[in-house]
Amino acid sequence: MTYPDALAELIEEFQEIDDKMERLEMVFDLADEVIPFPHDQWTSESKVQGCQSEAHVHVELQDGKVLLLSGADAKLVQGLMGILTLAINGSAPAQALLLSPDFAEDMGILNSLSPSRSNGFRNMFDKVMREIRNYV
Repeated sequence: MTYPDALAELIEEFQEIDDKMERLEMVFDLADEVIPFPHDQWTSESKVQGCQSEAHVHVELQDGKVLLLSGADAKLVQGLMGILTLAINGSAPAQALLLSPDFAEDMGILNSLSPSRSNGFRNMFDKVMREIRNYV
């Protein structure tokens, strides 16, 4: 699969790191990429079900492009949200829907996470894709 440039660069950066702890540190750093979804707007509809943390996502279109707003009570989860933000923000909805969650495997981050965190990332990805489908 051909990835958007920002995601392709990120995958390459992660692939160059062999140490799992270093990968996790990089995930933590990516929390800064999140476009904040204000806490007072968190609802049961925005909640990522099956996530170990309190995590919320909201997708909207801005000038015909996907804009992901998100927030979580755990920095690791925010980092995973940052990865997803880099992967889809600024894409047309149809283009964003071409993305497969396999990119996280290509990055090597899933084997750095606990099974419940990996599952939470997949649930987050699936929820975001469902929201994007509303715009196609």
